[in-house]
Amino acid sequence: MAKLTKRDYREIATGLAFLLPNLLGFLSFTLIPLVISLFMAFTDWNLEMHNLFQDNELHAVGLDNFIRLFSDPDFFTYLGNTLFLMMGIPFGVAGSLGAALLLNNDFRGGRTRQVYGIVIVTVVLTVSCAALVLTGMGAVAMTMLVCGTVGVVLLGGSIGGQTVYRTLFYFPSFTAGVATYILWKKLYSPENGPINNALQPVLTAITPWFSGLTPRMAMFAAAAAMLLMVLVYLVALWRAVAAWRNGELGCYSLMMAVLLLSLPLLLCQHWSRLSWGGALGATGVVLGMLVLARGLYIGRDFTALRDYGMGNAVVLDGLVMIMLFALLGTANVITIIPEAAASDAGFSAPEWLSDYYWAKPAIMIMGFWGALGSKNMLLYLAGLSGVSRELYEAADIDGASPLQRFWNVTWPQLANVTFFILVMAVMHGLQGGFEMARTMTKGGPAGSTTTLAYYIYTEGFTTGNLGYASAVAWTLFALVFSVTLFNWKFGNKYTNE
Repeated sequence: MAKLTKRDYREIATGLAFLLPNLLGFLSFTLIPLVISLFMAFTDWNLEMHNLFQDNELHAVGLDNFIRLFSDPDFFTYLGNTLFLMMGIPFGVAGSLGAALLLNNDFRGGRTRQVYGIVIVTVVLTVSCAALVLTGMGAVAMTMLVCGTVGVVLLGGSIGGQTVYRTLFYFPSFTAGVATYILWKKLYSPENGPINNALQPVLTAITPWFSGLTPRMAMFAAAAAMLLMVLVYLVALWRAVAAWRNGELGCYSLMMAVLLLSLPLLLCQHWSRLSWGGALGATGVVLGMLVLARGLYIGRDFTALRDYGMGNAVVLDGLVMIMLFALLGTANVITIIPEAAASDAGFSAPEWLSDYYWAKPAIMIMGFWGALGSKNMLLYLAGLSGVSRELYEAADIDGASPLQRFWNVTWPQLANVTFFILVMAVMHGLQGGFEMARTMTKGGPAGSTTTLAYYIYTEGFTTGNLGYASAVAWTLFALVFSVTLFNWKFGNKYTNE
């Protein structure tokens, strides 16, 4: 081994000098705080008792903070809020993919097409402004601003093509998160927000359509939605069992599918507004277990590895689970329609962030808007540019339809991109929610938008209980680490199949 010379030492020292600011930043703001927080998780450290003015003795409490955590109902409530908001992830990913597919085309065309585009945009803007005035919004500044912004986007796209559209779609991502949250808070204002100003005339117009709906009729409609929920559950479970018998799912994958599909029906006991909703959900689960028992009794035609098909089980059955939750929510909404239609005010626009039941959906709508032009869209655009044109030509020769081209060519080629996006989205979903809750709702109303990240902040810096907050933080880390390992083990295998 050659001996290092003075010049080599000098070059190493120069390199370390350039790396020193980054290393010091990592030590000061990452590694040392992590070690201190791990130490605090096993102590009774409290800002009110342990500070410069009150030098109380610090005591080690062992696992008491973690025991308190798992016996604290607030922790599970805020964990539920975090998981509920994460149900918007598939819609955000789908929105990013849809935007990327649209922006992958060239909209500019020739001069004649540009002229037609300008004429169409002008007509659309004129009709839109007239409709807004007639419905009661009036030609207010916000209305003109919205219409003008839409006009600029459409005109710019018709003239500049996909480059302009891509820039305009991604432009909101440069805006700071706090500024975006403040903007959406104004949009969601119940009294004078643009969303309710546009929505209220529509609700007022359709109120007479439901004035004749009696509570009995609403009960039958809600029951139909609940029965449809049970039917979808049984069909999805039957298909999962059939896939297990055919060797398309392993035993662990089947267990995951059963868990995801059964969760909405098990929660009917607490979430359904119908008095017999819980009993119907329990009955559906019993029927599902009979379907599962029948499949297990018949046995398998083909064997497979225990974790085979885990990606399909999580993604596809997870989407069905969200559909079941949507049907449950639809049934609940139907039950309150007669009372709302019979009131003097008729249907009224939601109070959004001020309403316990609307706060989380409002946040999810905002998240979907943010996902359309996010970095995920750019990743999908990069993935689409790497799909071989020869595959599309082969599909065209075989007579594939546009849907078949997407499902059999585009979607499989984007598997690696989708896997990366899902892993990052799940990690961000479990850790996110602090800026949104702090800026828009303060965690309310009644804790409905408090996520685990905001809970750590309130426990650590509002109540001053740094020991307990550190225990929650490390529990969240363990959760994120476990979910990431699960995604990496099964999702990575799924993308390579």
